[in-house]
Amino acid sequence: MSKVVTLRLDEAVYKEFREAAEAERRPLSNLIETAALAKIREEQFVDDAEMAEIHSNERLVRRLKAGSRDARKKQGELVG
Repeated sequence: MSKVVTLRLDEAVYKEFREAAEAERRPLSNLIETAALAKIREEQFVDDAEMAEIHSNERLVRRLKAGSRDARKKQGELVG
């Protein structure tokens, strides 16, 4: 079920969004929704190239595995 969200935008930002939506022949709400989802997914997940780079770094993989083991055992310290 859809939810209604109120969003306050500066006039210039609104105009830019509206023009982009019109250029793509889709509703403004769809433009904002898909752009927001794309940004969230980009920030939360790594792409295949980045994951390959992570897996190719043996030292990093060892450290990640050790950190994961420590977390499961509730050992170590959280570094922020």
